[in-house]
Amino acid sequence: MSSTKRILIVEDDVHIANLLRMHLRDEGYEVSHAAGGDEGVRLLESGQWDALVLDLMLPGVDGLEICRRARAMTRYTPIIITSARASELHRILGLELGADDYLAKPFSMLELVARVKALLRRVEAMAQNARIDAGAIDVAGLRIDPVARTAQVDARPLELTPREFDLLYFFARHPDQVYSRMELLNQVWGHQHDGYEHTVNTHINRLRNKIEHDPALPTRILTVWGRGYKLAAAGGSPA
Repeated sequence: MSSTKRILIVEDDVHIANLLRMHLRDEGYEVSHAAGGDEGVRLLESGQWDALVLDLMLPGVDGLEICRRARAMTRYTPIIITSARASELHRILGLELGADDYLAKPFSMLELVARVKALLRRVEAMAQNARIDAGAIDVAGLRIDPVARTAQVDARPLELTPREFDLLYFFARHPDQVYSRMELLNQVWGHQHDGYEHTVNTHINRLRNKIEHDPALPTRILTVWGRGYKLAAAGGSPA
């Protein structure tokens, strides 16, 4: 079986797409290109991709919707958004929808290739860690299976997005350890998204809504004021 990584580019600028395809193929990747959002969705849903390089402004389905659909799929695909939209709002929306990285146009082709390679290494490392850790983790009323990528709270199955699962799994592997938002971005998202630490807040709030008896009075994922967050090993039902 071939181990060649498959990368999907969804980009309506033909010049940019051709340059991306050339540089990525020079690195040994198998590259496909969609020039519009509708074709991008079709290719995304019809094949297994190792990475997605995604523009936001597309004819047809836009990039944010494609990102949302990619994150609703079972297979986790690293996503790098590339867009002329350099505003804080669109960077934040892309990251909160599950993008792994964001490059504003114009960008360096060499930097884009380097970021793709870094994301692929990170995904492979996570998969390897899951194989090493193969056993399920039981902590704070949670049961997490890193191989099946399933989680339960008090024996109730949880429906988690891939990023929510990664964040909860990281906490479960390090109970009672406090992590700042920037440290969580580095460990779970894989990059220092300066200025976007509140993306962590958003995902923690979503997790609390799913695993806490009362999200307003959490007993599992706790805020340590001035320092960050931790998963309380003894967390569970309030007394």
